[in-house]
Amino acid sequence: MLRALLAAVVLSVVGIVAGGLLVVAAALVLGVAGVQVTPLLSIVLSLVLATGFGFGGVALAYLRYRGIGADYVGIGVPSLRDVASVIGGYVAAMGFLVIASVIIRTLGAEAASNSAAEVGLQNPEILLLLIPASLLLIGPGEELLYRGVVQNRLSEALPAPAAIVLASLIFASIHYFSLTGMPRARLVSISVLVLPTLVFGTVYELTDNILVPALIHGAYNATLFGMLYLSLPYADSGQLPQTLLAIVGV
Repeated sequence: MLRALLAAVVLSVVGIVAGGLLVVAAALVLGVAGVQVTPLLSIVLSLVLATGFGFGGVALAYLRYRGIGADYVGIGVPSLRDVASVIGGYVAAMGFLVIASVIIRTLGAEAASNSAAEVGLQNPEILLLLIPASLLLIGPGEELLYRGVVQNRLSEALPAPAAIVLASLIFASIHYFSLTGMPRARLVSISVLVLPTLVFGTVYELTDNILVPALIHGAYNATLFGMLYLSLPYADSGQLPQTLLAIVGV
């Protein structure tokens, strides 16, 4: 059990570090070439190199290291049951967001903002880019690593419910450094982030098809980025929902 947990944490950390190094290396190369790394270009580099090559590459490298194929993560054409699971999972994830918003507002708790959301507020074109990127890169890349590899590795030593919870906690925790604000506010945001990831993990366990949580995750993020873009007129008045700023970019 401890070995499985250690492997899950190491895979998560390696994925983040690998992605970060790729982004830094690309930025340095561009800088030497005289190319200015704008906020938009920075987001593009993060999406392609960190989420795509970083997370996805680490997941594939792990499968190769263990000598196992893609069937380990479960990849197949979605059935009608899978499509129903995508719809149900999306509704459940959005429902949890509403519940979290109500709880935070009722308790008067302060949630931290996501740095991607804050950059998007200053550069609205980035939000429009992040909507399709959620479906094409963010959802698939993160789910391949954190559900397909991390959750599956934990499931080898733990009951499915425990593996789902631990994988969700690991995934939510990696967002700590992408949040801005006091540690207590960041912990509030991470608590919120755990909720949709529990949905992703549960649906994956039920369908055994990585495309299902990837689609749910992508659609969920795309919706949040779209909501943030539509909320831009209210940014200056401070009326943007704090929970939305906290959870965008999961």
